[in-house]
Amino acid sequence: MSDEFSAEGPILRHVEEAPASGSVGDVELIEAVSAHVERHLGSGVEVFHQVVSQWVHVDILVVPPSEERPCITLVTCGMAEQAMNAPDNDPALTHTELVMVFPPDWPIKEPRGMWPLTLLQDLAEIPHRFNTWLHIGHTVPNGDPAQPYARKCPFTGVILAPTLLTPDEFEVLTVGEREIYFLGVVALHSDETDLKLAQGAGELFDRLDAAGVSEGLDVTRPNVADPKPRRFGFRRVA
Repeated sequence: MSDEFSAEGPILRHVEEAPASGSVGDVELIEAVSAHVERHLGSGVEVFHQVVSQWVHVDILVVPPSEERPCITLVTCGMAEQAMNAPDNDPALTHTELVMVFPPDWPIKEPRGMWPLTLLQDLAEIPHRFNTWLHIGHTVPNGDPAQPYARKCPFTGVILAPTLLTPDEFEVLTVGEREIYFLGVVALHSDETDLKLAQGAGELFDRLDAAGVSEGLDVTRPNVADPKPRRFGFRRVA
C-alpha cells in the first residue's frame, strides 16, 4: 500500500510488472469492436497495429472525419482482451476500451502528431502490465515527474472520463460474457492533475465540464485549475 495519499485515497506508483505472456490478439474482440466503431462512429477506419504485444494486443482504430462527425476519432481495440484487476471483479469495471477525439486537421500520420497513438496503447497496457485497473476518475501522469507528451504540447497527464463526443449507443458493447465500457481520455495540464489529487475528481470534473472540456483534444484550451475557466472549441494545430 502506498504511503502517499490524494483526496480520494492512496496514490499508486506502478513498479512491479506482471510476467509478459505475449498476445497475438483476440479475434472475436477485434471483430466486435471494429464493427461497433464503424456502426456508430463512421466507416473508412484505418488500423494502427501494435507490432510487439507483451500483455494484450492493442491496435488503435482511426476513424477519419466525415460530414456527420467532422473530427478524427481514435479508439483502442484490445484493452478488453483480458479482465482488469478491478474491485470485487465488478463486471462494470473489468473491461474497458479508450477513446480520444481530434480536430479534422490533426496530423495523425506525421511524427509530430502521432503521440496520442502511443499514449493510448500505453494506457491500455497499464492494467495488464501492472495487475491493476483503470476507470473513471483515474489519472495517469506522463512519467514521474510528469513531462509534456510532445514539443509544444501543454499536457502532462490524463484522466479517464465518460465519453461526451460519441452516441449513447456506443458507450457499452457486449462481447460474449464481457461488458466493455468505452471511456474518454482527457488530456490534463500538470496543475489540473494536482487539483484532482488535492480536491478530488469531482472538483476537477466540475471545472472541466464548466469549460466544455471532453475527450476532444484542444492544445490551446485554458487550464481549468485557474479559478475562472472559459469555454473553448476545437482549434487548428499550430
